[in-house]
Amino acid sequence: MKAVIFAGGYGTRISDFDNEESIMKPKPMIEIGGQPILWHILKIYSSYGINDFVICCGYKGEQIKEYFTNVAQPSWNIEMVDTGLDTMTGGRLKRIQNHIDDTFCLTYGDGLSDVNINNVIAFHREKKAISTLTAVHPPERYGVLNLNGDYVTEFREKPSGESSWVNGGFFVFEPEIFDYLEDDSTILERAPLETLAIENKLTAFKHDGFWYAMDTLRDKKYLENLWKLQKAPWKVW
Repeated sequence: MKAVIFAGGYGTRISDFDNEESIMKPKPMIEIGGQPILWHILKIYSSYGINDFVICCGYKGEQIKEYFTNVAQPSWNIEMVDTGLDTMTGGRLKRIQNHIDDTFCLTYGDGLSDVNINNVIAFHREKKAISTLTAVHPPERYGVLNLNGDYVTEFREKPSGESSWVNGGFFVFEPEIFDYLEDDSTILERAPLETLAIENKLTAFKHDGFWYAMDTLRDKKYLENLWKLQKAPWKVW
């Protein structure tokens, strides 16, 4: 089975900060613990026996190609495909259609999780769906206070959004997904997934564990700190 990784976006939110690394590198190449976050994602999949990858490159894609030409592990088979600078997520996926001939995984090049990939695949096959996403609780950006009048009765630092679910990536798709993609302007998370949901062909694997997306410099620092403390939940290898 192959895993497709979206790694072609501009990463504008993280590059808005005055940080040399975020300006000089594409977002998936920003480092956590001395290795690009993209390396961590491939390590996650590899730990579940998935070693065939299609990386959808775009912005500063030459840096990704150069890095994995020199650093890729012997067991990894990596295809790097230029999917354009301004191509939307659905368009990027459409562009690598000829690299896919069976059930495949897909995720974003900026999100980490301790989700069990094999369990997601098994769930997908059990449901006989065209598409399965991993539903996660979004981390809160701020601490939560419970108040009784003027007194704080409980303080919780950055609890997860326990009552809500969001798309955490770590998809499993059947090749039929390509029938829902039109061109470079197609946004995967809009019409394709919305249509599949209406048709009852989109399932959600609920993951209550760790998930975190590196959208800002603050997020990078948070993930970096977890790695330094040897408390990185996504390190399943």
